[in-house]
Amino acid sequence: FFKQKTAYDIMPSLVGSEMCIRDRFIAMDLNFSDEQKMLREEIHKFCMSDYTFEKREEIIKSGEGFDRDFWKLFSELGWLSLPFNEDSGGFGCGPVELSILFEEFGKVLVLEPYLSTVVLSGYIIDNSSFSRRVEFVEAITSGNKHVSLAYIEPNQNFDHADPETSAVNDGDNIIINGKKSLVLNGGNADNLIVWVSYDDKKALILIDKEQSGLSFIEFPTVDGQTCTEISFKDVNVSKDAILAIGDEAEGLLNEAINLATLCVSAESIGCMTACYMKTIEYTKGRQQFGQPISKFQVLQHRMVDMFMETEVCKSLLYKAMLECDSNQDTKSKSVSALKYQIGTSGRLVSQEAVQLHGGMGVSDEMLIGHYLKKLVAIDALFGNSDYHLKKY
Repeated sequence: FFKQKTAYDIMPSLVGSEMCIRDRFIAMDLNFSDEQKMLREEIHKFCMSDYTFEKREEIIKSGEGFDRDFWKLFSELGWLSLPFNEDSGGFGCGPVELSILFEEFGKVLVLEPYLSTVVLSGYIIDNSSFSRRVEFVEAITSGNKHVSLAYIEPNQNFDHADPETSAVNDGDNIIINGKKSLVLNGGNADNLIVWVSYDDKKALILIDKEQSGLSFIEFPTVDGQTCTEISFKDVNVSKDAILAIGDEAEGLLNEAINLATLCVSAESIGCMTACYMKTIEYTKGRQQFGQPISKFQVLQHRMVDMFMETEVCKSLLYKAMLECDSNQDTKSKSVSALKYQIGTSGRLVSQEAVQLHGGMGVSDEMLIGHYLKKLVAIDALFGNSDYHLKKY
């Protein structure tokens, strides 16, 4: 369905059908540009050579949540500047480039807070009418500032439409009270973007982490990330800290979450690809009854199922990222379809990989069990499979 060249090869003599196919796929060119291929090669080279399993374990044990030297390297390589608008000092790249980056990150389970700082917070700041927009974007792309989005509240069940965290006027200032949970990289953030109810409307407000009235409870997640629960008690900020209000705020938040959902789905595909590749490699090397267990037909069938599930998700990723890139009306629906499939297929692929590795599959000494943890965590992020199936 998605390969234009294959369609032409099948029916080279049917001119009428060929024209029909060309009309249907002319806006769906799935050939990556030379620049996009170079980006993938650059990221892949870094991940394979520098981001080893041992290095990842060191980062997790450090308790900091990421490696600051790697984060500076991301800045020097221009990766932090990828999605920002050119008038903000970025490269103006879109969902396709972000999907490439996150797919490669998923293959080695990169821990750095690209999602929270660049995708979620960066998108909101860069596309808002905030007066200090360029200043904050430059601080993010230089690697000097981390910003986290605080929008989830306890017991909301993935529905963030009506935040209980409130903001009320106090002269020229605003007083904020409430609680936010699962704030990605919240412990390392220099600033927080908080989703609040304000004057019968919704608003996004930028708060300095050192502001009085804030309290933090930091904890690790099952996949090695760091999250924070944040309480706001009479936090006093200037009205200049309002990033967006009303329809603009709702639009920015929903677009940021939609883009982030696309990114973690691409990351899942990187995880799934690594799962079946490592499983094939393992079964070729493990001997049983005088031959590699990869020779057993029943195991071959299971590995083919892993491959097929990954390819289905990859096709849905291409559809969703192209619709997001061209800003089509159906992009949110396609992202929900992708996220649903990622949740179901990711669990199947990772569980099969763990089982085919045997007891070693659940040990911390092997990377394969960490893929399972990552895919379980991604399924719960931005709405699980059931949520996105209902949304679809």
